[in-house]
Amino acid sequence: MEWINETVVREFVFLGFSSLVGLQQLLFIVFLLLYLFTLGTNVIIISTIVLDRALHTPMYFFLAVLSCSETCYTFVIIPKMLVDLLAQKKTISFLGCAIQMFTFLFLGCSHSFLLAAMGYDRYVAICNPLRYTVLMGHGVCMGLVAAACTCGFTVAQIITSLVFHLPFHSSNQLHHFFCDISPVLKVASYHTSFSQIAIFMLCALVLVIPLSLIIVSYIHIISAILQFPSTLGRYKAFSTCASHLIVVTVHYGCASFIYLRPKANYSSSQDVLISVSYTILTPLFNPMIYSLRNKEFKSALRRVVGRTISLPQH
Repeated sequence: MEWINETVVREFVFLGFSSLVGLQQLLFIVFLLLYLFTLGTNVIIISTIVLDRALHTPMYFFLAVLSCSETCYTFVIIPKMLVDLLAQKKTISFLGCAIQMFTFLFLGCSHSFLLAAMGYDRYVAICNPLRYTVLMGHGVCMGLVAAACTCGFTVAQIITSLVFHLPFHSSNQLHHFFCDISPVLKVASYHTSFSQIAIFMLCALVLVIPLSLIIVSYIHIISAILQFPSTLGRYKAFSTCASHLIVVTVHYGCASFIYLRPKANYSSSQDVLISVSYTILTPLFNPMIYSLRNKEFKSALRRVVGRTISLPQH
């Protein structure tokens, strides 16, 4: 972690839930149950996709990677947040804060590019169905995931370096429950225009480039679907894209609100509320949106459960 300077501030104090002192035990129970449910559903999704050969397709490969990414993403933030809800001293070391920010940004940026890869997968499946297995072979899928992770790693490395090269001499109180960009920048002693513009531009690129690719994919997808002769065919095609569109809307909506706002509109209370939605609620609903409403997945889950139950009898 070469970017960490010798500074006066050695640790940060989280004040994200400081105004809800009387509710912190209740919040701990609620967030713990939601976290365990999220972990459980993601484990079920990944296990089912791995164990059932019928789901060994590009679409479910990307879904398994996305579920794995979301499991890691929540693990970076929620366990620490749960501990802090019960602790008197809600602190994190300077190094720990840098690691948390880097890991969170790496997974979040990778998530954006993975959603773009899933949009491309839907484009090929609907617009070029006869060449789908060729265009979306195993090597291509692995390459898209590797590219998404490389982009996420690079952006996270640059942003974290820019943030933690700043001097921190005065306040160490973060009005948040984890080390996000805006709350940490707010307590820096000063920051140059270059660092602010660079961070904003990187955040914008991570959101705008994948979203543009998704929009282009769906323009072609909708154009192709409207040419389908049967209403049933159009309905089935739209239904395979609906889950992806819902997740894309929620992800880019929350991320744009947090990272693309003018600095003058910064509000710590709004940020905490939105952050709870994309660190706890969105990972909770994504598995249900993608899988539990999917007939093909539910059939595969029943087969896996049936084989698991029948194993001891043999």
